[in-house]
Amino acid sequence: MPKRFSASEYSEGILAGNRVVLSRAITLVESTLSTDQELAQQVLDAVLPHAGRSVRVGITGVPGVGKSTFIEALGLHLVQEQGKRLAVLAVDPTSQRSGGSILGDKTRMNQLAAHPQAYIRPSPAGRSLGGVTRSTREALVLCEAAGHNVIFIETVGVGQSETAVHGMVDFFLLLMLAGAGDELQGIKKGIMEMADAVTITKADGPNEVPARRARREYQNALHLFPLAPSQWSPVVTTSSALTGAGVPEVWQVVEQYVQHTQQSGYFQRRRQEQHLHWLHETIREALETRFYARPEVQARLAEVQQRVQEGRQSAFSAAEELLRL
Repeated sequence: MPKRFSASEYSEGILAGNRVVLSRAITLVESTLSTDQELAQQVLDAVLPHAGRSVRVGITGVPGVGKSTFIEALGLHLVQEQGKRLAVLAVDPTSQRSGGSILGDKTRMNQLAAHPQAYIRPSPAGRSLGGVTRSTREALVLCEAAGHNVIFIETVGVGQSETAVHGMVDFFLLLMLAGAGDELQGIKKGIMEMADAVTITKADGPNEVPARRARREYQNALHLFPLAPSQWSPVVTTSSALTGAGVPEVWQVVEQYVQHTQQSGYFQRRRQEQHLHWLHETIREALETRFYARPEVQARLAEVQQRVQEGRQSAFSAAEELLRL
C-alpha cells in the first residue's frame, strides 16, 4: 500500500505538475471515507488559488459519433501544435449499470494518453451522478492547479449528464453524425439548445457531401433557437478525425467564443454563477449523505419505506416523520 501523503505533500506535488501525485489526489477526492474527504478538502483549499486559469470544454455526442477518436485528434492538435497542457475528465452516470465503459477511453486514445502534455482520467464506476459530478468538479480544480490549461469534460451517452457537464464548463461542444435519422440521433432539443458549437464528425470519403448538407441543416435549425445569455450564435462545423480536416477549426471556434464572452464579461459572470451552484449542490449532497447515515434514520427507514410502498402512509408524512428524527 503506498505511503499516505500529507496535505502539503499533495499540494506541493500537484503544483509541481507531478502526475503520480495528481492521480493520487484525484483518487482521494473520489473516496467516500470521511478521513479522506477531510484531507481532500485541505488539499483543494491549498491549491485553489492556482486553479481557474484553463478553458473548460464539455464534449458530448450521440453513440457511434466517434467521440474518443475526435477527442484524441483535437487533443493531439492542442498538445503538439498549440503547446497546450490538456486534461481529459469523464462524467459517466451509466457506469453503475454498465460497469463503466469509459475505462476503455484510455486504450482508445492511446496516442494522447502517452503524450507527456496530456492527462486522461476516467470517472469512477458505480457512483451516482451526484457523486461523479462532485468528484469531477474537484478533479478539474486539481488538474488546473497542476498546470493543465485546457480541460475536456466528456460525457458518456446522452441524458442527465449533459446538464451536469454544462454546469461546469465554459464551452459546450456537441458531436453529430450526418445521415442518421432523428430517431437514431437520440438527441434532445434541450441538448441542442445547450450547444455553443456543433461538429458533424466523420466528414470524409463518401460521408463528405452528406456532412456538408447536415451542416447547413443544423445551422438553419440553430437559428430558430433564441439567442443564449452569452449573446453567442452557435457555429456548426464539419470535421474528420481520420484526415484531420476541420479539427483545428473546432479549436478556433472555441477561442473565438472565449474572446467574445471575456470581452462582454459573460465568461467571468458564468464562472461565478457556477461556483455558487457548486456550493448549493455540495450542501444538498452533504445533507442527504448525513441524513441517511444517522442511526435513528437507518433504524426506522425500512419500516417507513414499507408503509409508503403498501400505500398505508403518504410519502410526504413519511418524509416528515424521518426528518423529525
